[in-house]
Amino acid sequence: MFDTEGDHDGEKPKGVFSTLMADGEWLYVKGEYKKAIESFTTALTLKPGEKNCYVGRSKCYLKMGQAENALKDAESSLKGDKTFFEGLYQKAEALYYMGEFEFALVFYHRGQKLRPQIQEFRLGIQKAQEAIENSVGSPSVKLEIKGDLSFLQKDEERAQPITAIQHLTKEKKQQTQKTPKSEKTTKQLLGEFYSDKKYLENLLKDEDLVKGKTKGGEQLQDVIQSCLTYLDTCTEFWNQEKPICARERERKLMQQKCSKLRPSAPSEPAQFLLKSLDDIDAELTSGNAEGSLKKAKEVMRTVQGWSEKEVPNKKEVLGSLHSCIGNALIDLGDMDKALDHHRKDLELAKQCKLPEAMSRALDNIGRVYARIGQFTQAIEFWEKKIPLIRGGLEKTWLFHEIGRCHLELNRYKEARDYGVRSVAAADEIADDKWQINANVLVAQSEMKLGNFESCVASFERALTYAKLQEDDSAMNAIQKALDEAKQHLSQ
Repeated sequence: MFDTEGDHDGEKPKGVFSTLMADGEWLYVKGEYKKAIESFTTALTLKPGEKNCYVGRSKCYLKMGQAENALKDAESSLKGDKTFFEGLYQKAEALYYMGEFEFALVFYHRGQKLRPQIQEFRLGIQKAQEAIENSVGSPSVKLEIKGDLSFLQKDEERAQPITAIQHLTKEKKQQTQKTPKSEKTTKQLLGEFYSDKKYLENLLKDEDLVKGKTKGGEQLQDVIQSCLTYLDTCTEFWNQEKPICARERERKLMQQKCSKLRPSAPSEPAQFLLKSLDDIDAELTSGNAEGSLKKAKEVMRTVQGWSEKEVPNKKEVLGSLHSCIGNALIDLGDMDKALDHHRKDLELAKQCKLPEAMSRALDNIGRVYARIGQFTQAIEFWEKKIPLIRGGLEKTWLFHEIGRCHLELNRYKEARDYGVRSVAAADEIADDKWQINANVLVAQSEMKLGNFESCVASFERALTYAKLQEDDSAMNAIQKALDEAKQHLSQ
């Protein structure tokens, strides 16, 4: 990590902003998000409206689970330039973690159109499409748990190509005409969105209106048509994925199962649990950790009173609730209790033989240990997670975090080795931002080992990727460290 103490003495005012930005960036990398926010906030007092500063603070808010604040800062970064791609990405990310998957998808697409070479936009499109796809399935008592949003988001880290909608689009292009559907079928498929579709269709008939433009300069006709096209795509996809008659059968089966519940229990456990987990996530995402904790405990008491017959995957649900409680406790600073709940999550995951739940629990346990400075224990649990890795993003992140723990423990060779593995993983997925982080870790380790030539080479690679990302704050911080490394090399 870079030492910044003492660097401010006697500094000219014109350099203070750059220093604050650089400090904020590295505090973010170190996981000290509150301090990073303070640094970015101070920087904004010197340069109000500076877009990169808003993006930096937005990223910190997102890591702390404050998606609404993250969205506000992302939107502020776009006020002067609607094509600012980092602001677009942050806006999409904030919307995604607020559960606004359709809106997030729009901004991921907009960013990819502007910067098709940037990997994050493509992966964002994939995970948003996956989230939309998952959210339209009919409820069942056997739940796919998604109630764990506050740890470093694994949906993002292990995003896999989601091709269902892409394949559907290709098939539609190959067909000479669409399969006709009755208006009744369309209405059933779209549900509450059907009225939106009819409203948009009526807007298109207003010739004067469609000639207008949005504040961003887009033709209203194009905006409306793109929304209608999206709804048509969803209709085709949902109809192909699960016909109405099949969904009706599943709904009746669900009702039959729920009718067997004892009177004191909610009439539909699946819907109750899904809504409860959404509420728990919403509280944590909005920064209300106490509310999230209270809600999670209430739901857990309810679930504990149910039998395995009423909820076949009871242990899986309880594991997810332990995870939610643990993450709320982390935000509240009660690390001992947080660790206890994440360990219970791990125990239940092992009993149920659920690899993804095991991965989640190991991840969170490692995160707690890293937060309290017990880096050896963090490494122990994170290394157990390695065989469970799914996808290149998760791999590069995990290797990077293990490497940073070794760096904190002054195990510079191990830190470098994990850094090299992180670089290789980032290279596999062509992810420029993780190339920056991983190369910086290698450079820091090489500097501590006294290998200044290798250190300079790694910093230079990191600087190249920072320039490709047009990340001014990262460039300033890396350049500062590179200059220091070159001084050691020349001695």
